[in-house]
Amino acid sequence: MKILHTADWHLGKIVNSVHMTEDQDYILTQLLEIIRTEKPDVLVIAGDLYDRAIPPKEAVDLLNRILTTLVNDIKIPILAISGNHDSPERLEFGTELFKSQQLYIETKLNRSLKPVVLEDKHGPVYFHLVPYIEPAEAREFFNDNSINSHQTAMAAVTNYIKENNNMSERHIFVGHAFVAGGMESESEERLSMIGGTPYVDANLFEEFVYVALGHLHQAQRIKRDVVRYSGSILKYSFSEANHKKSVTIIDLDGEGNCKLDYIPLVPKRDMRVVEGYFQELIEQPLDGKEDYLHIRLLDKGQIMDPMYKLRKIYPNILRLERVGFTTTKSLLDLQQIRQKQTQSHTELFASFYKEITEEEIDDKRMEYIEKTITSVITKERGE
Repeated sequence: MKILHTADWHLGKIVNSVHMTEDQDYILTQLLEIIRTEKPDVLVIAGDLYDRAIPPKEAVDLLNRILTTLVNDIKIPILAISGNHDSPERLEFGTELFKSQQLYIETKLNRSLKPVVLEDKHGPVYFHLVPYIEPAEAREFFNDNSINSHQTAMAAVTNYIKENNNMSERHIFVGHAFVAGGMESESEERLSMIGGTPYVDANLFEEFVYVALGHLHQAQRIKRDVVRYSGSILKYSFSEANHKKSVTIIDLDGEGNCKLDYIPLVPKRDMRVVEGYFQELIEQPLDGKEDYLHIRLLDKGQIMDPMYKLRKIYPNILRLERVGFTTTKSLLDLQQIRQKQTQSHTELFASFYKEITEEEIDDKRMEYIEKTITSVITKERGE
């Protein structure tokens, strides 16, 4: 079986006040051509189809057009899950009807525990479509109060799969999570920047022949070649400037062995970080003048209105930085933010409470805070 793995489309994304819909349309049209050329047996989309719970009309129209082409014209089975940026309730609309056209979109934990089964000449392949879930959702579903992190939630899901399936057959896991050891960028901050102790151990997936992951935007393997992030379809922040965007092609044989190949995605406009002196950038224009640029000026003296002058040549400058003006304070602030990544929402609040009151928060208040945080998370995801 030939499988194409992609993820993190983030339709409706805005980068530095620029709507990326035109660029996403261009790259997804390129993806359609890759599918026509490669002729995979199935397309896997591992979460974050949209960038927000309520996407703009243009993003909805684009997804509708791409999925319609895939289903009606190319006629390829599509296996997709909701990510942390998606609204499960909105993506769920019509899912039972779509299944008759081999479009499977999983947004709920209860349905995801029953695999989608596709056949090749060697027999069945079991696809376990596990959408992004909060620990509280898993705790309620499994009725297990010990589930208090993404790790314990994912362990409960994978244990259920292993206990209820013959894992000697070919099983593929599709998930949207932060697997420990992965390299992150600024674009994933909604899941990992504040709270949630988001890390999941790769050892949970040992018995799957391939693990198709979404969430981290850099294409990468985690411990094994077959535990893989396909990466996002476009660069969505300058922290991704050095990424090589691609889709992953998996050739799965009858024994469950995977041969991997990577097909590059070439954007209409690249996203680059450029360093140089103001006068040189003006007098000797760079190639790719239409690219999205973060320009770091090395000049030490004063420059009159550099952004206005540079934009006459480079119309898509998104950020202009004077290198010598970076302060030690900003670096220290960044370090403090990074240190908080490993704390859960409740731990962050408890720390804040102690800093303000100089007392530890009591159990009754903490229980109330946990309920409030769960409610806010549910509303944020449009449920």
